[in-house]
Amino acid sequence: MSNDFIEKLISERVSGEQLLPLIAIAGPTASGKSALALRLACELGGEIVGCDSMQIYRRMDIGTAKPTAAERMSVPHHMIDFADPDVLYSCADYASDAEKCVEDIHKRGKIPVVCGGTGLYLDSLLFDRPWSESGGQSEIREKLSAEAQKENGAHILWERLLAIDPESAMKTHENNVRRVIRALEIFELTGIPKSELDRRGGEPRYDHLVFSLCRPDRAEQNARIESRVDEMIRDGLLEETSRLDKEGVFAANVTASQAIGYKEMLGCVRGECTLAEARESLIIATRQYAKRQLTWFGAKDYVHRIDITPESPDPYPAIRKAVKEYFGF
Repeated sequence: MSNDFIEKLISERVSGEQLLPLIAIAGPTASGKSALALRLACELGGEIVGCDSMQIYRRMDIGTAKPTAAERMSVPHHMIDFADPDVLYSCADYASDAEKCVEDIHKRGKIPVVCGGTGLYLDSLLFDRPWSESGGQSEIREKLSAEAQKENGAHILWERLLAIDPESAMKTHENNVRRVIRALEIFELTGIPKSELDRRGGEPRYDHLVFSLCRPDRAEQNARIESRVDEMIRDGLLEETSRLDKEGVFAANVTASQAIGYKEMLGCVRGECTLAEARESLIIATRQYAKRQLTWFGAKDYVHRIDITPESPDPYPAIRKAVKEYFGF
């Protein structure tokens, strides 16, 4: 790891009020985040704060690759199994709830180690953005959600977003109704497009050090993804999807039904494809998601990329050294 990154962060530290420390281990799916975060939290006496938009939900276990019971017993984990899966849970909700967890961890003299691959969740936790404070179901959101339920409603809302904020619209698929609604809500609340507010940034909440794990060898990364998919299927992903479908989770929460893993298996559960076809679709979707995650984290100047290669197969020593140099612990 280059010392330039740490020296740059130290030189840019905000003077005046002392911000509390926070470490984050991010990166694409199947990159080894969870194991590394667990190792770091164990050594520092820290606690893990989940940063995954699907691990938030209870009973969605196999498809979200949650930490095992043994891992969660060895180090306290937060923001996992936090909400019922039939309840919509927004990025703003996460920022508010995770901030409370981090505050509680600090009060007990522990170090928060954030771990996950949902970039928007991480960004909303690290930076105080006034336009992201309206969690829950605001009146505007309720009105837009009702419009989305009408015939062709999702497309109509997306076209409305295209008219007022084409940059956000082009980055958001019209089927991602929750994100379309959020962008429309932000514009109604502020009169400013979400894309413009994103560029303006926000004040940091913490003295943070963020790492993103990367496996440059595409073949290795793809093999890890394929192995994870097969493991989830062996562990009962199809059965879990069937159970959640019977419970009405996917009907109540469109976001859950579109989650990678459940979306593909749902087709098999409903007789629309074979298990082999669902498996192949899941592998492809996961590879595409990992690529998007790499792009997202790579565009953030506060994220330091750590490559895992045959020459440097264990990223932990470099990360531990950086933490020591930056924070002094």
